Amino acid sequence: MAATTVDTPIVRRRPWRSRLYAGIGVAILGAAIAVDTTVVQSGSEADQREMAFNPAAYGAREFPRIREFVIENAVEAATLSEAIQADRSAASDKYGVDAGVGAIIPVNFVGTVDEGRSGVFTVSITNLQEDRTVRVQLGPAVNGTDLRDATGTISFGEFTNQIEYQDAASGINDAMKAEVLDGLARDALPGQRVEVTGVFKLINPDNWFVTPVALEVQ
Repeated sequence: MAATTVDTPIVRRRPWRSRLYAGIGVAILGAAIAVDTTVVQSGSEADQREMAFNPAAYGAREFPRIREFVIENAVEAATLSEAIQADRSAASDKYGVDAGVGAIIPVNFVGTVDEGRSGVFTVSITNLQEDRTVRVQLGPAVNGTDLRDATGTISFGEFTNQIEYQDAASGINDAMKAEVLDGLARDALPGQRVEVTGVFKLINPDNWFVTPVALEVQ
């Protein structure tokens, strides 16, 4: 008896069906993305949250407030020096803002600029004890966190991490440089009288390292 061969029919998918199924899949995916997407208007509060931390913008926003606080609370240097001599702890509590190791104290003085090195100038101040050394950093490099910590209102908890916290200090320093030190003729400063308002951290009572918020060459 001869074997019978049964041919299996070949099913060919119609091209238009493939395109239809693909189109439906794309539409479903697009709808899902649309449901899960929030539209953020440029410049809105949500937009600011989405952006990476911007030290320059932060510094430009915060420095005017810090400067106002320092100017309003600055203590005349001779008065402050006498208070520190009498009772360092009491002077810190009365005039300064606690910054962990030492208080940040706002100060104002008029003096004669002496020698400078790497943008840091010693200033001789009338009526200040001879053993007091006052140095002012006048750029172009301005370092430290004294301006950031001057008001006691900027805390680590406001930032994502330690890097942002440090960048905030740098942004404030840069804003100060742009507003106070831009165009300063540093080479011509020695021998000139200046009025300085700024802050320093009271660690060594005989050595003040001041970061300015206002400077006038007289």
